Amino acid sequence: MTRPPAPQAASAAAPSQQDVAVRLVEFVTALRSKGIPAGTSETVDAAAVVEVLGLSDRDQLREGLASALVRRGGQRDVFDMTFDLYFPAGIGAPQAVRDAEEELDLDDLRDLLAMALAENDLRALEQVAEIAVDLLGSVGTQGTPTGGWSAYQTLERLRPQTLLVQALEQRGQSVGGQGQGSGQAGGQGGDEFTRRLERDEIRQNVDRFRALVAGEARRRTAELRGRDTVTRHAVRTGTDRIDFLSASKQQLEELGRTVRPLSRKLATRLAARRRKATRGRIDIRRTLRRSMSTGGVPMHPVHAKPHPSRPELVLLCDVSGSVSGFSSFTMHLVQALSGQFSKVRVFAFVNAMDEVTAMVKEDGDDLAQRIAREAHITKWHTSSDYGEALADFHAHFMTAIGPRTAVLILGDARNNNQDPNLGALHDINQRARRTFWLNPEHSMRWGLGDSIAPTYAEIVEMHECCNVDQLTKFITRLLPV
Repeated sequence: MTRPPAPQAASAAAPSQQDVAVRLVEFVTALRSKGIPAGTSETVDAAAVVEVLGLSDRDQLREGLASALVRRGGQRDVFDMTFDLYFPAGIGAPQAVRDAEEELDLDDLRDLLAMALAENDLRALEQVAEIAVDLLGSVGTQGTPTGGWSAYQTLERLRPQTLLVQALEQRGQSVGGQGQGSGQAGGQGGDEFTRRLERDEIRQNVDRFRALVAGEARRRTAELRGRDTVTRHAVRTGTDRIDFLSASKQQLEELGRTVRPLSRKLATRLAARRRKATRGRIDIRRTLRRSMSTGGVPMHPVHAKPHPSRPELVLLCDVSGSVSGFSSFTMHLVQALSGQFSKVRVFAFVNAMDEVTAMVKEDGDDLAQRIAREAHITKWHTSSDYGEALADFHAHFMTAIGPRTAVLILGDARNNNQDPNLGALHDINQRARRTFWLNPEHSMRWGLGDSIAPTYAEIVEMHECCNVDQLTKFITRLLPV
């Protein structure tokens, strides 16, 4: 079947200044909808960037706008996806599709892709991605609001992950020659190490190819359905807006990489807040003495030298099911902030409570798995039971709470219709300086199904904490320091 001729790219007529201004405002609005806080001042800075750099060098324009609009970590990927929609490299079918001299089938595309992976040719990967989306990704009726291009469909048909062996075989002769020339010093171990490095390189190129396919599918679809629609549905939100409960394994790993940079920023904010809050009591004698120079009116109160004390922190973390991702991230974050507290103790539970402070201090990547393997967090069943866990803490660990202790309870308050043990929670709240409950579920779901969040919220202060942004606001504004 002969494919219809691809549409030619639009003319390269220079856009008017008004068109560029409208496009820039739309771009900034789209970034705000995805959690990047670009306001009026950032928009003015971005306009100055466009005026200085112009539109001739797209990569230079991208970096300039990023410097004006991106302010936090974890936002660059979102910026790049949105930039490619509002300032695309071209319009219509890409040049690689128009230059194709003959119709390519699936086997031809797989061979081209394997060759590009083997040679580590990034430009060839980009061209194969453009051709693959045009050939394999078309969905619906093109030219209608239901038409478009699908990255998922393209990748499912092309299956780039299965080309690892074929790409390695294309490198085989050169690798074999290097192995023979290395003599006995390298041996079989050196050849195996080289092969492992090459596998990792090809896997990274497969990931790059997936990203290129996704970007091309978004660009082509935006021309039919509109940039706003594609931005709303196909561009993910920033890392700080990813819901803990719906995050994939890859997203949770990405969140884990933000712990250290985030903890440094939060530590600075907490230290500044502590300095403002510890001015000390008014020294009556020195205030009266100073007031003699103003006719006895205490115009300039003198504060006594403060004696600041860092609070203690106790975490009670539900590590069952999808809540474990939220609990693990918060445990790592609090441990990174441990210098802001005199003492930090961490307890984990499913239906039994056990202390895991030592495990958290070791700061391993497999914290959730290690807690599940080594800590006593379950009894005769594996379902969440907040009542049993609170009873365990009340019976064995109440000495961890003192008059300077802030208690954080992390969990969704889904108790599987068991006894909530409100008495134990009430005693914990009475003994602690303050008690907070951080719930990773949206507040609209509290009380639905087996959730008893409203019941617990009558005893302790409960906060919705679905993503990193909400967790950051809680730590900087509500946590007593």
